[in-house]
Amino acid sequence: MAGESPITVAALYHFVRFEDPAALRGPLLALCEQVGIKGTLLLAREGINGTIAGGENAIAQVLGHIRALPGCGDLEVKFSHAEAIPFHRMKVRLKREIVTMGEPDIDPTLSVGRYVAPEDWNALIADPDTVVIDTRNDYEVAIGTFAGAVDPQTPTFRDFPEWFRAHRDELLAGKTKVAMFCTGGIRCEKSTSFLRAEGIDEVYHLKGGILKYLEQVPESESLWQGECFVFDERVAVGHGLAPGTHTQCRACRHPLSEADRASPDYVEGISCPHCMAMRNEADRARYAERQRQEELARQRGEAHVGAKFPPPGA
Repeated sequence: MAGESPITVAALYHFVRFEDPAALRGPLLALCEQVGIKGTLLLAREGINGTIAGGENAIAQVLGHIRALPGCGDLEVKFSHAEAIPFHRMKVRLKREIVTMGEPDIDPTLSVGRYVAPEDWNALIADPDTVVIDTRNDYEVAIGTFAGAVDPQTPTFRDFPEWFRAHRDELLAGKTKVAMFCTGGIRCEKSTSFLRAEGIDEVYHLKGGILKYLEQVPESESLWQGECFVFDERVAVGHGLAPGTHTQCRACRHPLSEADRASPDYVEGISCPHCMAMRNEADRARYAERQRQEELARQRGEAHVGAKFPPPGA
């Protein structure tokens, strides 16, 4: 897990049946706080999901604790590195689902699509018999995706089932295979399970998600275009998981390109081209005060706890 940067970032998920996730929360949160870890972990009856960051030894202690939980011994983790911890606080939340799809009968522990290793992904999505679907939210797809992938333009993952049912015939016209991908793989556990429940057999998903692909596939061979949105202060990463060029609007959470930041509608912490028309003066006044408090906190060398990002896999 060693890297040139001092902070280790660990993205993880695991589908397993927890009988009492509430009983797991306290000890897990206490350990994270004790060793100085920050980030967000979600616990539900269907498993665990999240991203945490901290020193290498601290991360190892927390991962050891998680792997000791019932059924979590084979937990897989994707590592990257950062110059500073890309979170403001540590949260362990109890949820109904560790990634919200809203389909209660879908169980990835019983049926999922076929995993495709990053080194085999290019051949699959280049096959004319394959329809490639990006299962992420619209604001994520906007800054990067695989060449030729279908963008569902869904605001949340909960919208995916309805979108697929509405467009199923046109998506599958002349195609025999469906290949899906997401940031780290968790949404595809559910989306491929969902498609199998809908009667589609040849369903594939990118093992380890976009992050593993960007880590393992050389840029010269890559079919990825743009950057990959991540749910922390880095905002986006590129090939080799290097930090991207996007920042994030604190008012609407939309990722911002250099062109967005050059817009007259962009005021740091207050507005951007994506939300200017959706906010009123009272909203902008609140955002301006929050931005002022954040700047004061930075001057004192403190983290401003009011700065929030969407939960992993939202």
